[in-house]
Amino acid sequence: MKAMLINNYGENGNFEVSEIAKPAVKANHVLVKIAASSVNTIDTMIKNMGTDLPLSPATPALLGMDFSGTVASVGDGVEGFNVGDEVYGCAGGLAGLPGTLTEYIVADSNLVAHKPNGLTMRETAALPLVAITAYEGLTRAGVKAGQKVLVHGGSGGVGHLAVQLAKYFGAEVFATGTGDNQKAIVEKFGATFIDFKTEKVADYTAKYTDGGFDVVFDTVGGANLTNSIEAVALNGHISTTVSLCELDLTPLHFKGASLHVVFMLIPMLHNFKREEHGNILERLAEISNEGHLTPIVDENKFSLEEVGDAYAHLQSGKAIGKIVVEN
Repeated sequence: MKAMLINNYGENGNFEVSEIAKPAVKANHVLVKIAASSVNTIDTMIKNMGTDLPLSPATPALLGMDFSGTVASVGDGVEGFNVGDEVYGCAGGLAGLPGTLTEYIVADSNLVAHKPNGLTMRETAALPLVAITAYEGLTRAGVKAGQKVLVHGGSGGVGHLAVQLAKYFGAEVFATGTGDNQKAIVEKFGATFIDFKTEKVADYTAKYTDGGFDVVFDTVGGANLTNSIEAVALNGHISTTVSLCELDLTPLHFKGASLHVVFMLIPMLHNFKREEHGNILERLAEISNEGHLTPIVDENKFSLEEVGDAYAHLQSGKAIGKIVVEN
């Protein structure tokens, strides 16, 4: 089968059209004919950093984590999936797991779920990694109806889904960003927009809350965590996707607040509770089927052979929504 392999990592590394053996299905796995795959920031990090990241596959590497497609074969021990089912998941492209930039993937059935009915394959491929991250960040923080939730980076890949899910869970949602495009995305999904360049944390926290937000989902992280700590309520919860930093947690201590770090690759990397990802994806499909979850997909279209251009587009910072590669 055709695959886009990378033989040398680094900024100048290129994807090359290659022929590799079509994999055979195995126990507890499904063979999926891939329709589309999305590009995530972690994918570009692996391409550029290579062995500097402990989760990078050995070269020649088959990257790509997210996919949508159709079940072509079902392995022994698999329940709930049949040949012809339309599915999606995040199941490869790191460590020893072959990725999605090819025609077929053998995926652990625990990492796969049935595709949302109302979304195209292109839209569905945009969901798994970022939607699982959004769901985990909110549920681990105990989000519930009636709370006030702040999403930092509310128009981003994780952020725009977190806004929708927080609304679905019954929260009043606020989201930071800047500029008319980001404002339009945040308001489209029913959240109050906060321009972080013109509004100070203390000011918008006082304006919209009585003592702080119940939950802060920080998809920016790093130095921005200090803003999250300032904005969170006493005994509140902060979830972050980026905690690769040194930070004085003293202000967090005096608020008695909790900090949750979301790193959704753990089940894939460590074969740890993989079934939870499949269960979350099934739940996300239900929420989407009810009309409460729709990903924003960048208008630029890329074929499998154009994956290098897709990675470059993500790194350009000019994408609006998730970038998808279609087979």
